[in-house]
Formats: sequence, structure tokens, C-alpha cells
Amino acid sequence: MIMTEEALDVIVVGSCMTDLVSQAPRLPKAGETIHGHKFFIGFGGKGANQCIQAARLGAKTAMVCKVGKDFFGDNYIQNFKDNGVHTDFVGQSSGSATGAASIIVNSAGENAIVIVAGANMLLGSEELQKALPAISHAKVLVCQLEISPQTSLQALRLAQKNGVKTIFNPAPAIPDLDPDFYRVSDVFCCNESEAELLVGSPVANVEEANQAGQELLKRGCGSVIITLGSQGCVVVKTQESISKHVPPTPVMAVDTTGAGDSFIGALAFYMAHYPTMILEEMAHRANQVAGRSVQAAGTQTSYPFRDDLSAELF
Repeated sequence: MIMTEEALDVIVVGSCMTDLVSQAPRLPKAGETIHGHKFFIGFGGKGANQCIQAARLGAKTAMVCKVGKDFFGDNYIQNFKDNGVHTDFVGQSSGSATGAASIIVNSAGENAIVIVAGANMLLGSEELQKALPAISHAKVLVCQLEISPQTSLQALRLAQKNGVKTIFNPAPAIPDLDPDFYRVSDVFCCNESEAELLVGSPVANVEEANQAGQELLKRGCGSVIITLGSQGCVVVKTQESISKHVPPTPVMAVDTTGAGDSFIGALAFYMAHYPTMILEEMAHRANQVAGRSVQAAGTQTSYPFRDDLSAELF
């Protein structure tokens, strides 16, 4: 099934990870074996998370990614299909295993995580060329940094060249980000710790986020959104000298894992479906979608479908 004939709303070039989660009373010391009380396998990876949230809101989505020719890879492809994500550009490699994150969580909610990127790092130019017809006809392209940064940069350049709106999420943050990333981002969207690493000064509140946003804007982005968890987010746009604080909707958080990805997936949906809506309103609505996700456990399992949300969000 190749869907170049019908334009996609959102195409995500990024990572897939299988999360192997063990809950235990505490984290083990070196060489120690302890008993945990719960184990589960979840679907994760920033790219896939963002894609699934956009799909659940009703966006026509495709994922460009690499998994292994293994049990986890097969399962991940099925997970995409179950969520209505096009899988034409999901490659399976026999040379490397599906990306995996081994996560141990203690009773205080602290965790220790080992990530093995695996097949994610094999995603390159060849796969992008194969997906180019779909990329060039999409409305929005989303990238992060859990694959090779050069692959993300190339994907953003291809999208920009074809007039496709771009969202770039510099996560996990790297200090020596290629300056070209700013110039190819219509919306540069990061959280407070990522912003802090990129601008080199603290970002703990709305005022500091304003300053960081202005600094990132100077580097060439179309606009910047800095998410601040329970403090909402800050939106800074080229055309306007002042930045806007979008306050949060207060919720009782159960599990904040993957909330940032839920926000970006929702933002991509709004950019594709409501291109004339102002960015602050999109951010406000994406905040509400992400707010809904933190009220349930897990990552993708907590992501709301369109029917779970208030009709006024659409």
C-alpha cells in the first residue's frame, strides 16, 4: 500500500523503542539480584509516540523508521497498524535489533534506564529517498534526536524544500546541535531542560523560558514553543516581539511519561488540520491533550483518542 496518491497529514521520521519495564521496591546495586513485583512491555520511542498521538486524534499519519527483524520489530509494526499508522516506510533490518529501553522503577517513582538504540541508528538517506514522495506531499513533518541527527536534519531539509511545515523536537538534547536545525524548523519545540542545555542558562519559569525562546528564535526558527510541565508552555513567534504564556489546565497527574510526545503529536495534528489557527491556540489545545495523557499510566496506553476528548478541542 503506497499512499503517495493521497496526501498525508503528518509524517514522522524518528525512533521506535520497546520499553521493558520492571517495578521493584528499590534499584539494585551492582552485582545484586532483587525481586520486583511487576513487569510489562510497552511501545515507546519519541518518534513513534508522537506519531501515534497524532493518529489517535484523527490525523492520517505515516512513520519512517527502522526496527529489527525480530519479535519486537514484528510487534511494533502490528502496533502501528492497530493505531491506523501507515507502515510503508517502516524498514526491518536483520543487522540490528529493534531499539529497546530497559527501565527499572522504584517505589518512589525514580528510575534507571538503559537505552539500546539498535536499528534506529540505521535509518538514513536511503530510507528518506524511498519515503520522499510521501514526505513531499505531507502537510507536517516531525523529527526528534533518537535517530542519527544527520538523518533528522536531512528529513527536515527535504520537507522545507517541498513546502511542508516542520516541527523539530531536539530531544534527547545534545549540546552541539547543528545550527542548521534552527533554520529548518517552522516550530522548534522543546522542554525546559532541553532549552537550558541549548541556550546555556537556566529555564525554570515562564520569564526564563521567554528569554530562552527569544534566543532560540534569533538562531533562525520560525517559532519556538518551550513546554514547562505543570506551568504550561511559552510560545515565541518571529512576527511578534512578545512571547505568550499558555497556562496549563490543572490535572491530577498519575504518570507523566510520554506527556511531551503527546503534546507534539497533538500539535502536529492541529497544524495539519487547522493551518490557519494561531499557534498559541494550537499549543493550548495540545496542552489539554497532553494533560489528558498524564491522568493514565503508561506511555502510548495513556494517549487519548479523539472520542475521549471534549468536542470543543475540534
